[in-house]
Amino acid sequence: MRLSELSRQGREPLLPLILELADEPLRVEVWLRVLPGQRYVGVADWRGRKVLAKLLVGSKAARQHARELEGARLLATQVQTPELLAEGIEAGQGGWLLFDYLEDAQSLWDAWRAVQDQPAASEAQQAVLGEALAAIGALHAGGLWQEDLHLDNLLRHAGAVQVIDGGGVRAETPGQPLSRERVLENLGVFFAQLPASLDAHLEELLIHYLLANGEHALPMEKLQAQIARVRRWRLRDYLRKVARDCSLFAARINAFGLRVVRREVEPLLAPLLADPDAYIAAGTLLKSGGTATVARVRLGERTLLVKRYNIKGPLHWLKRFWRPSRAWHSWVEGNRLDFLGIATPRPLAVIERRWLWLRGQAWLITDYLDGEDIIARFAPWQQTQAPEAELLAVDQLFAALRRERISHGDLKGYNLFWHTGRWTLIDLDAVRQHRRQGSFERAYARDRARFLRNWPAESPLYRSLDERIPTAGLKPDA
Repeated sequence: MRLSELSRQGREPLLPLILELADEPLRVEVWLRVLPGQRYVGVADWRGRKVLAKLLVGSKAARQHARELEGARLLATQVQTPELLAEGIEAGQGGWLLFDYLEDAQSLWDAWRAVQDQPAASEAQQAVLGEALAAIGALHAGGLWQEDLHLDNLLRHAGAVQVIDGGGVRAETPGQPLSRERVLENLGVFFAQLPASLDAHLEELLIHYLLANGEHALPMEKLQAQIARVRRWRLRDYLRKVARDCSLFAARINAFGLRVVRREVEPLLAPLLADPDAYIAAGTLLKSGGTATVARVRLGERTLLVKRYNIKGPLHWLKRFWRPSRAWHSWVEGNRLDFLGIATPRPLAVIERRWLWLRGQAWLITDYLDGEDIIARFAPWQQTQAPEAELLAVDQLFAALRRERISHGDLKGYNLFWHTGRWTLIDLDAVRQHRRQGSFERAYARDRARFLRNWPAESPLYRSLDERIPTAGLKPDA
């Protein structure tokens, strides 16, 4: 196969695949990343050697090849990076770059995921982030920065961290340290992808960076402002993706229906998406009738929750057809919370029935949450002190809601579950992220008051929670 033919093979070209590159065969065995019609990255065999292949096709291939090649060469002059073994471009076909494949390498993103649920800035977290920041410091000290700076572009291999992905590498003056403005901008991109709970530990984390590049003093106020700016942009960008077909989500939206599903689980969910009501009928009913029907279903080895938002009759339909469905609202807000690191069952898919864009029934599919709600969990502790770890988790939840200006809208105890050491929010129909502080504080005060009403006001548990949870400074609306 030639490169020009690869561009017509869609999102998952069949493997193994043999490509002719400058009259030499390249046998692709695994796809790592595919951007259909533009970029294909995979593990391949070339001259009997295992390589990482970047294959560039389409109208932008020449420009992308030039950027990748320049970036790879810049990295090789300043930091540790996989060796570029071969590259080339053919008019009308596309371009390629073949790198030494680092066997048994681990991305620092995978290393981070193994420790991300630990308390903020734990020893294990600092070890991973320390490696990353030392590598970033070395990159900046050499006058380079990576526009798309994230942990997946840093590989731990043979006791050292290697920087990959030259396509996003830029230079001010190679060999001379970056300017302070560029350093703050690039560190803002890095830290914006990490949990906001780490912000309180920025100074101690930056020690690892400054040991590798101590050229500039880094004012915390400017760095924090940059982090906040990038986080806002990343959230907006992510929420646009949950509503369209892209590498993360498979979407079909037209006048007669809407279906968006996480691409990673699309094959698993295919039978459920084709007939969600059949699975509800065969599953364990948790809530029936009214405006919603909820069931726990099994799909292979996985347990899922399916929630159908019902239309009770013509009058109810007239109130609902012109607005985004509650399923869609919960889909967007569930993805928002998941992105912000606020625990909620992961939203997997959403379906709307439509007729000429007029909305009808809708379904939301999420992971099933196994655990106790907060009322059952705290039942033994109403007259005494609840476990400190679980009280601390309440503090962390409310702190996250305040930090992100998010209100839940219905914080009854049945909507908070204890799961994997955190309080997890469910029933997101009324969740909202507020732009104005005043609007948020009024909604937060209502959330706080509703949460406390889960227990008798005279109980020690109520008093303990009332003391711990910060007030908003405003009273809830009457």
